[in-house]
This record gives sequence, C-alpha cells and structure tokens, in this order.
Amino acid sequence: MSSTDDVIARARETLDRTSERYRAGPGRSVRVNDVGQRVTRAAIADAAIVGLAVVFGLVVGPIGMFGFLLMIVAMVVATMVLLATPAQRAPTFEKLRQVDLKALPAQTGRWLDSQRPALPAPAINLVDQIGLKLDALTPQLATLDENEPAAAEIRKLVGEQLPEFIKGYERVPSALRSVERNGKSPDQQLVEGLSVIGREIDEMAAQLAQGDLDALSTRGRYLEIKYQGDKSTV
Repeated sequence: MSSTDDVIARARETLDRTSERYRAGPGRSVRVNDVGQRVTRAAIADAAIVGLAVVFGLVVGPIGMFGFLLMIVAMVVATMVLLATPAQRAPTFEKLRQVDLKALPAQTGRWLDSQRPALPAPAINLVDQIGLKLDALTPQLATLDENEPAAAEIRKLVGEQLPEFIKGYERVPSALRSVERNGKSPDQQLVEGLSVIGREIDEMAAQLAQGDLDALSTRGRYLEIKYQGDKSTV
C-alpha cells in the first residue's frame, strides 16, 4: 500500500471528528430499525400465542397447567427465533454490485452482519468496527454524484473488494483456516486484510470530509491481499 502513517493518522482524526456527527445517520438508522422490527415481530407473535390460548380456552375449555406451560414455551421459542432473525434479508454477494451508491455502505454493513457466524472472533471485532465506519461514510455519500470518479473508488472498495475478500476466506475449508502456510494462516490473513480495509475506509472518509475528491478519484489503489501467499488457496 502507498499510504503513509501521516495519511492514516489524519484519516483517523477526521473520522473521530465526523463519526459522532454521523453516528445517527442513515446507515445506523437501518440497523436500529432492524432491531426495532425484530422486537415488534416478537411482541406480535407472543400476543398471537396468548390470543390463541384464550380463544382455545373459551371455545374448547380451560387449557390447564400443562397448556399454560406449552404456551410459555411457545412464547419463549418464538421470541428467541424472531429476535435472532434479521427483519430484513441481507443482500446477496452478487446484489451488492448493483446497490445504489448512497445505500451501499448500509447494505454492505447488513451483508457483513450476515457473515459474522463464519468468521473467527478477532475478525468479528474488526467487522464491527468496519460497520461503524460504513455508518459514518453513508451521509458523506448523500451529495456525491454516482458518476464521479471518486464514486467508482468507493464502490470498488466497499461493494467489491471487501465482500470478495471475505468470500475468499469463506471458501477456504474450515480445517485449513488456522493452518500456517508461508508464515501466516488464513485466519491471520483475514484479520490483516480487514485492518487494511478499515484504514482505506478511514482515508476515504477523510478525503470526502475535506472535499478532496480529486485525491480520492486518482488514487488508483487496489488491496494487495494474499491468501497463504498463493491465490490458488482462495
């Protein structure tokens, strides 16, 4: 990578200044709304179960202690399942390439959330951090023209390189992910690669905040990430 420590430091400072301002922006609201919808679905399901129990009691007869216990179990199971299931289906890997630029960070963040079960613990922490960075990036794209060269750089990193990198890791057999080759395991490569991507998003956010679209559009950067030192293992 051609980025220097100074660029990274300035990017982080800018991100710190802007993240609080944008923390309640569109990207974060999508996630908050999703949680609210999960809670609402669970509450409706519980109310429906209680309603069915009442109707059964009025039409057939008292449900008794056993019926009451069944009702409680059904409510607990329904609540757990609905709270654990996203209210909105995450976009597919292929669909991310077609998402509108302004919605891309939020949709990529939703896609990242859906990939968490397949990732090792250190990577999950980095994915969560990237999710926050994407939340901060969302309002900065509100006024960016889709046809700007800078938009292509953002789309390339957020909608292509990031998901492609994670999908490449997931294609590695589980038994081999912790096995070192050429000094690093796929797990280590994943963590290092996500760190690089996080820094890239920091720099993009900084350049957008500074209005430096020329610098963003002419960077021509590509992530140089290798899996076990050999593309054949990806």
